[in-house]
Amino acid sequence: MNAPGRSPDRARIREPELPDEITGKELDRQVWTQLRTLSKDNALGVARHLVMTAEVLDDDVDLALEHAEHAAKRAGRVPAVREALGLVRYRRGEFSDALREFRTARRLSGSDHLLAYMADCERGLGRPDRALELAASAEAKNLGEGDNIELAIVVSGVRRDLGQPEAAVMCLRIPALQKATDQPWAARLFYAYADALLATGDEDGAHEWFRKALDADVHEQTDAAFRLGLEVDDEFTDLLDAGEDEPSSSDGGGEPELEADREADSAMGERSDDH
Repeated sequence: MNAPGRSPDRARIREPELPDEITGKELDRQVWTQLRTLSKDNALGVARHLVMTAEVLDDDVDLALEHAEHAAKRAGRVPAVREALGLVRYRRGEFSDALREFRTARRLSGSDHLLAYMADCERGLGRPDRALELAASAEAKNLGEGDNIELAIVVSGVRRDLGQPEAAVMCLRIPALQKATDQPWAARLFYAYADALLATGDEDGAHEWFRKALDADVHEQTDAAFRLGLEVDDEFTDLLDAGEDEPSSSDGGGEPELEADREADSAMGERSDDH
């Protein structure tokens, strides 16, 4: 029964508009498996909002938040939905809220693949010790290669925050550093290593690895070109290091080290293939 004076339409959850071309079928099948707990119509609606969240995240985080929140209101116990909302909060610099969503997604899914994001949120909140505790946890030892590399990038950033540049470099001297540049994490790893070298005063080494990062950065995830002093048509958003000089207005910490969306739609589908 509706509250007095409130129309049925107003009592409903306001739904952000969805373009007709967004069908929901774009989602990875493993996310669709999670959505099977919902009714057919609800699953389709939630799927479309997850796709739309990923579509607009780079250009309009406010709109992305509307879609992610709507999906969460309709499917709050679906891990991929809570993860998607966490990613949007993370991109907005709302690290407390993002951390809560990641913890919920982790509890619902039983997967530890969000540990790097969680550690990065702790870093963004100015709690480096907690970030390092997560990185040293037993669960972290069982991460897949990609997630383990992302966690190493975060730990390197924490070490730099703590004034330990040499330790920051050592965190990233891992076998993956010598692997082929076509790996999805290559640009971020090379970029983070370059930044760590620069913090030690090794400008030549940093230049070499920024160049490698640029060569590997086919999806323009970093601002390696800018760091190399090259002219670019558009300013790249460096989500590995953006905001270190400007504290977040939301949670009091700098933008943390992890590239924030790691291809945002991967959290709503593609990345789940690895887990």
